[in-house]
Amino acid sequence: MQVHDSRPPFAGLANLTDEALASLPTPCYLLDEAQLRRNGEILLGVQQRTGCRILLAQKAFSNFDLYPVLAPYLAGTEASGLYESRLGREELPEKENHVFCAAYRTDEFPELLQYADHIVFNSPSQLAKFGPAAKAAGKSVGLRINPQRSTQDGHEIYDPCAPGSRLGTTRAQWDAAVQQHPELPALLDGLHFHTLCEQNADALAETLPAVEAAFGDLLPRMKWLNFGGGHHITRPDYDLSLLEKCITVMQAKYGVQVYLEPGEAWALNAGYLVTTVLDTLQNGDTSLAILDLSAACHTPDVIEMPYRPPLLDAGEPGEKPCTVRLGGPTCLAGDVIGDYSFAAPLTEGQRLIFGDMAIYSTCKNNTFNGMPLPDIWQLCADGTLRRLAHFGYGDFKYRLGSRGGSAQPTTSVQI
Repeated sequence: MQVHDSRPPFAGLANLTDEALASLPTPCYLLDEAQLRRNGEILLGVQQRTGCRILLAQKAFSNFDLYPVLAPYLAGTEASGLYESRLGREELPEKENHVFCAAYRTDEFPELLQYADHIVFNSPSQLAKFGPAAKAAGKSVGLRINPQRSTQDGHEIYDPCAPGSRLGTTRAQWDAAVQQHPELPALLDGLHFHTLCEQNADALAETLPAVEAAFGDLLPRMKWLNFGGGHHITRPDYDLSLLEKCITVMQAKYGVQVYLEPGEAWALNAGYLVTTVLDTLQNGDTSLAILDLSAACHTPDVIEMPYRPPLLDAGEPGEKPCTVRLGGPTCLAGDVIGDYSFAAPLTEGQRLIFGDMAIYSTCKNNTFNGMPLPDIWQLCADGTLRRLAHFGYGDFKYRLGSRGGSAQPTTSVQI
């Protein structure tokens, strides 16, 4: 197994002085430029060794101020709809622009054709409805397939191959559609499947035989095959050799260009969320701390996934002398980040730093309870800090009515 970059998730903070850290407002996201580059180098290496093309899935990381950092390493962007496609075109105009959506809107599709190069449809009916216009506009057209091979373990919410899934076309659905619309196969340039979530290459190796069994007869006629996302390629224990074997075998066997579109792999361990303890309390045997960070608002995947994010200088419950349950200030009883242990009791005003907060955070946060959105800062490669975005009351209000304000860009602040 080929492994790489065993650095801990907080290694990037080594260049950050205590004074600089103390100057940051809380809560705030801190995006690590150096770690983004390390991830990019790993992904570029896979592309160079195999000839595949790796896209940035913007649904996981869409902080476009950092796109210039990733640009040397990526082949293009993957969008989930019109706005992400436009963002990719505006910020990375020279890169490929791919889009997949479970269902496209008739009123948006003409504009989407201005941005996207590759358009993937979720169903034969959507392919029949929009495919001819996409082909006429010179776009590469694909269909998302469902190989009906689940590899998820405990993440049912992220399993597109679960029974009754709305994502992807099964072979039975395809065959039935072609019987009614024989012209459909001629529209296709490629096939797309996305079945993984934060998984190693063994899950991909298990999925490919199912793809071939169900759709192998279509592959020789395709120009490309997209392996989708969910590949945890930049994780320290990821099996790069197996991934590269999967890519090269499929490319050689079917003469297709292989694409991958991970989101997390580009920004894994490349961000932090700095927070302050607002209060501490005791409820029976449970020690609690209220932070100015809300799981529900600022890290919703902590609740949805669910997962327990890494925390600097903290251990598992019971590992260190003081175990504390960390929660947010909202009214939601379940606004809990998790139980962590510390060398000493937490105190009001103490700062905590969560890791792996570049992904599914800024792109999913919200203002429930009127919670302010955290600032977004960049930890530059030279250890300096730069503010990328600041949000205020207007950003909360403008989303709720016509008399709201509007988000205003901020002037960069150097520290």
